[in-house]
Amino acid sequence: MKPSPRLSLNNGVLIDQLGFGLYKVPPADAAGLVSTAIAAGYRHFDTAAMYGNETGVGKGIGRALAPSAEDGGTGGSGEEFHALSRNDIFVTTKLWNDHHGYDATLRAFDDSMARLGLDHVDLYLIHWPCPARGLFRESYKAMETLYREGRVRAIGVSNFLPAHLEALMETAEVVPAVNQIELHPWLQQTRLRTLHGQLGIRTEAWSPLGRGQVLEDPAIRALAEKHGRTPAQIIIRWHVQLGNIVIPKASSAARIEENFRVFDFALPDEDMDGIAALERHHRTGSHPDNVN
Repeated sequence: MKPSPRLSLNNGVLIDQLGFGLYKVPPADAAGLVSTAIAAGYRHFDTAAMYGNETGVGKGIGRALAPSAEDGGTGGSGEEFHALSRNDIFVTTKLWNDHHGYDATLRAFDDSMARLGLDHVDLYLIHWPCPARGLFRESYKAMETLYREGRVRAIGVSNFLPAHLEALMETAEVVPAVNQIELHPWLQQTRLRTLHGQLGIRTEAWSPLGRGQVLEDPAIRALAEKHGRTPAQIIIRWHVQLGNIVIPKASSAARIEENFRVFDFALPDEDMDGIAALERHHRTGSHPDNVN
């Protein structure tokens, strides 16, 4: 199976374009799913303090870095594979809303590190801007401190709208490497993606399949039949060709492997244009101005 391409962030750090999302993964299942995903080829894992599964994610990564005798050298996946180095794995976690502010952000990061059991995080994001609280710029200052100390390789934001990014850039000394946003064929965020391009920020898509809703779109299903692929593979491939970082979630080994099998085909321009026409401005999650 072909590996995921790696994209360069604005500080030169490389990130796997296709990652494994762990939103709503039960803590007890996280380690096993990470091991399964690693066996399938994933090297990029996206968690958050709010998900409650950082400990399990760290355990799954730890198995891959040093498979134990009790796993029989499988890393817990049931498949034979060689131990990876820390440089092979890209880990993202996020600051939750109740820890905004400079000192609170530093404490929250220490807590996440302890749960993950890692010596550094590859990408640390502000989970939501919480604009009514007005503290995201202070939180970002703390993240800049962590970045300069080498405890994180890159910093960024999540769910920031243009107004939030513009406010942040008034005081930021480090341009965010990533803005992770809800993005799928029914919510294509064209204006925000254009702003990202102007600022040198990578676009990362959460809910890349529209929480499963877009899989039933007749146009997507027709493309899946045309290419002999699944609807999920069509949408993930669309993200890849747009240049998005994409982090689909799956809970079965078959679906985890299926979602990764998107680098051996391409959508022609007419199919990309057809998906572009599916825009509905439809959110499956919360509007960022309403989360505080």
